[in-house]
Amino acid sequence: MILWLTLLVSPCIFSQTSAAAENTRLERIEKCSTRCSQGLNCRTRSMFLLPDPCQNPPEGLNMSSALQSVNLSTVMRCEARQKCSLHLRIQSRLHLNEAIHGLSVCTESIGMIANCQIISFTKASREKMLGQQVVVEHDYTEILPNQELQVTVTPVSSYCSVPWTGSHLAPGCINEDLRRHVPECITGRLSYHVNPERKELSVTVSAMLDDYNYLVRLCHKAHFFCSGTGPVTVIKKEETVKSRTLSYSRPLPCLCIEGWSDVMDARRVQVCPFRHNMEPLWSGIMFDSLEGALSWQPACHVTAVVTLCQKKEGGDVCVDLPNASQNVSREKIKFPAVDPHPQLCMKFTAGSQSWIRCPFTDERFPEWELTVSRQDGVRVMSQIRGAFSVELCVKSTSDTCHTTDTRTVHVGKHKSVALNLPEGLFKDSFCLRVKRMDVKYGATVSHCYDASNQSLPHQPLISTQTAVDWTWVVLPAGVCLAVIIIVTLVLHVMLTVYQRKNQKGKTQDTCPSEKQKGSAPGCIVSVLETRSALHGGVLIPDSPKCGKNEKANLLSH
Repeated sequence: MILWLTLLVSPCIFSQTSAAAENTRLERIEKCSTRCSQGLNCRTRSMFLLPDPCQNPPEGLNMSSALQSVNLSTVMRCEARQKCSLHLRIQSRLHLNEAIHGLSVCTESIGMIANCQIISFTKASREKMLGQQVVVEHDYTEILPNQELQVTVTPVSSYCSVPWTGSHLAPGCINEDLRRHVPECITGRLSYHVNPERKELSVTVSAMLDDYNYLVRLCHKAHFFCSGTGPVTVIKKEETVKSRTLSYSRPLPCLCIEGWSDVMDARRVQVCPFRHNMEPLWSGIMFDSLEGALSWQPACHVTAVVTLCQKKEGGDVCVDLPNASQNVSREKIKFPAVDPHPQLCMKFTAGSQSWIRCPFTDERFPEWELTVSRQDGVRVMSQIRGAFSVELCVKSTSDTCHTTDTRTVHVGKHKSVALNLPEGLFKDSFCLRVKRMDVKYGATVSHCYDASNQSLPHQPLISTQTAVDWTWVVLPAGVCLAVIIIVTLVLHVMLTVYQRKNQKGKTQDTCPSEKQKGSAPGCIVSVLETRSALHGGVLIPDSPKCGKNEKANLLSH
């Protein structure tokens, strides 16, 4: 880094650049210099000691008007195309009298020690120019881009004089001339091409600092800082084509390409390809079903207002809920005690644009339902435990709805509650307004029943699901059925085993084994179940036969 208080004592030669230079182009000098009016010889030296105490000027000597004006400007001194430095030019005009020997120039900035120099006039030239107006230009002080300096110019004399004080702000790196030639301001130029299908950014670097590698990365920009979102990619100085491909996940408006030269304290440049793409910011809405809290945190720094609103059926209009707005920049916002109803939405407003997101259209959220039928009347069914306000209003001939009754209904989890409404209600047209009372933010849903529509036997009024969830009914029934089947199988097996044992015992009693000649050992048995037949009103038992006996006959009559 160039030191802004470097003192140079080399010879002074001043030259101007072409008169056709651009307005943003700074005046060039070949070397630092101190130049005085023609005929006035001057030289510059540093002032390390405090000046001697001054004396009051004699009567008739006006020291207050000796220094007439001081102008401050910035000039540039270049050693090569990309090796230029900034210098402060101090141009002073004064009326030379016999008491003035020169000028004292002091510059200082915040946190830096003042640097003072003496511009002295030779005695011979001073006497020659006595009583004339002279001009002194001083270019020794080196400054940094965007540096602010306090300048004090005082005539050097043994008599007390009035000093001139002023301030000067050097041009910043936003100046195109500085961005091309001053090393501290050379950031390189970034151009890019977006491939949305592959989510890739093709980055090309030009006008980078000579003899140094270049670094690029993706980052999320917030105010003046850009926090990295991926690895740093190096572009070698020897490469002919200086380009890289960077992958991104979401096209956020704060997603930027950052580049800088591989030197210490290098100035960085960012370009943001998706800076006007606000749509991805409004995602990431979270709902905590245990706490009933709805929250959202922006992925980028954004100044916006988030409001809970109720979306009207069959349209894009979303009416703001009272006292349900929060300002957001980067912090997480949270709405406690929210009823997860499909008509409850979030409205994001940034500038003159608004976006609406409805996070509760998903069936995974708890639901509640209000149904109306001529047979069953009005019932509130809920999969969650809650308190509901049901307001009844009857339509008159002028199409106005007059509230006639308001009920608070407490419904348990997986329960339903019937509302006892006035008799003959279904003969007239009426409306119901329903809202959960045990939450802070909820939608008030209105539905009107038309008595003239006789073809409507059953009509759901409020529902956050498309089908009834029978899990809590089917699951216990399935468990009971499985138990019955298992018990039946066990009893069947036990009965089968018992019958086989019983038959085996009877066979051993009626068919003893015998040994016969010329025959195989054992007994060939024809086992018949003991039966009884009715013959002439008398029960006659069957007789089993064994061995070579004839086959037993059953008495059938």
